Amino acid sequence: MESNKKNTNQEDKKEEAEGLQEGSEIEYVSYGGEHHLPLIMNLVDQELSEPYSIFTYRYFVYLWPQLSFLAFHDGKCVGTVVCKMGEHRNTLRGYIAMLVVLKPYRGRGIATELVTRSIRVMMDSGCEEVTLEAEVTNKGALALYGRLGFIRAKRLFRYYLNGVDAFRLKLLFPRPEAHQHQSIMKLGFGTYELGSDQQNEETSAE
Repeated sequence: MESNKKNTNQEDKKEEAEGLQEGSEIEYVSYGGEHHLPLIMNLVDQELSEPYSIFTYRYFVYLWPQLSFLAFHDGKCVGTVVCKMGEHRNTLRGYIAMLVVLKPYRGRGIATELVTRSIRVMMDSGCEEVTLEAEVTNKGALALYGRLGFIRAKRLFRYYLNGVDAFRLKLLFPRPEAHQHQSIMKLGFGTYELGSDQQNEETSAE
């Protein structure tokens, strides 16, 4: 029975990959209600190492439904991102809690699109930064967030239940006064960029 099940799973994954190669498009939708919750839970349970209760999922999607997105291919949910935002040290901070894309669909920009949609809503809502944790061994996730501009702010030792360390990653949005200062410097004295010392000072905080 196990052999048959394994063969069936392999055939399903092959069909999924072939379907993508044929050019069928990925559809992205924002969280639309309780009917989406089992889809998110199933994806996260399959792919992520940390176990979550249904109350954890509901905490995120009920309070911040506008920050959660799902990706569909031919009616099947193949990716999701779950986020929140809130006050942190007198600023509004966004937080990416879960990001999952099924293995046959990785490397096709789905994760980037999901995260970008959430970040865009956070920016429009007034967030000044976005944070998340990622396993130090998860090279794919670290590369993805690096391309999006996240920096490694801190290493968290034995952060996960499996004993693996995590990097806390942080994305800082330009402040209005920084934009204004850059505009003044460009008008009078050429292009001005924030120095590395200031950037390091800002990102050393949790």
